[in-house]
Amino acid sequence: EEIAREVQARWPIKKIALVHRTVRLRPGEVSVAIAVASPHRHDAFEACRFAIDTLKETVPIWKKEFFVDGEAWVEGVIPRVEKGK
Repeated sequence: EEIAREVQARWPIKKIALVHRTVRLRPGEVSVAIAVASPHRHDAFEACRFAIDTLKETVPIWKKEFFVDGEAWVEGVIPRVEKGK
């Protein structure tokens, strides 16, 4: 919700939806979907780019990978701390 509000404050968009799947996924399956409705495609593309980049920088995402001979946790990035928070 925070990312969506920030996108709406920066670009003249009509609607935004961000979905992050937290279920078990197969290799190549989509884990994040972002959709933006805007009168101008340039704004929509810029808003999407900002949303995914911000999500990757601020949300602590990690995953567990499964192999034939075992499994391993892959740690995500540590969220950046914003000034004043």
